[in-house]
Amino acid sequence: MRHISILGCGWLGLPLAISLIEKGFSVNGSTTSDSKLELLQSKCIDPFLIRLNHNSIDGDIEDFLCNSEILIIDIPPKLRGENSESFTDKIKTIIPTIEASRLKKVLFVSSTSVYADDNSIVTEETPAKPQTESGRQLLESEGLLLSNSNFKTTVLRFGGLVSDDRQPIRFLSGRENLENPDGPVNLIHRDDCIGIIEAIIEHEAWGEIFNGVTPHYPTREDHYTKKAKALGLELPKFSREKPSQGKTVSSQKVIAYLGYKFKSALI
Repeated sequence: MRHISILGCGWLGLPLAISLIEKGFSVNGSTTSDSKLELLQSKCIDPFLIRLNHNSIDGDIEDFLCNSEILIIDIPPKLRGENSESFTDKIKTIIPTIEASRLKKVLFVSSTSVYADDNSIVTEETPAKPQTESGRQLLESEGLLLSNSNFKTTVLRFGGLVSDDRQPIRFLSGRENLENPDGPVNLIHRDDCIGIIEAIIEHEAWGEIFNGVTPHYPTREDHYTKKAKALGLELPKFSREKPSQGKTVSSQKVIAYLGYKFKSALI
């Protein structure tokens, strides 16, 4: 039985772990919440209470990584509020432990925020030019992992994450003067996030960078207006006082390299 450790069993990590177990993998899963340990165990996930700090790790990280072939890092940068910490430093902190383990493969869940919003079509070959602090720290963390010769890292840059219970329109409904009405949306459904990760594992696609965005790019105004109508929500109102801008993120490498077929053609 193949062993995988998932650092961060949250919105994506938990259903990913369940799917991998259904496919015959043994999964160690981490959480930062004591109350969630029982839930992980009920899903046949070996539960670990792990918290990365900027200069230390709370929890039995050695046992969490023990016997695993693959580590999936799926923890978002938390750079807001009084308790914000350096995400880059957290990744620096865990790298020596990965080096000391038997792990040879790492999958790092990143974001398309590493690309600039410059009205262009971006691929994995496009130079990353993050315009936000979270994007900058994600790019730095990618570099730390990719450059380490002790293990092979694949970076997966997801667009905006959606699911049946996670729709951005719920936060935009009824708002006025929203910018970028003609900017493209770059979204991906959770089912496709899981599908792409499993395809990377199946194809042994290590040492690569992949974009993960559904290859369908309606404008922000069209998409969120239709979503609001479909869910019976108040329509958002967009402003055209400023020119629209925004990148279009290509997922052609995922399609060509992995032979992946997106489950959700229209989000």
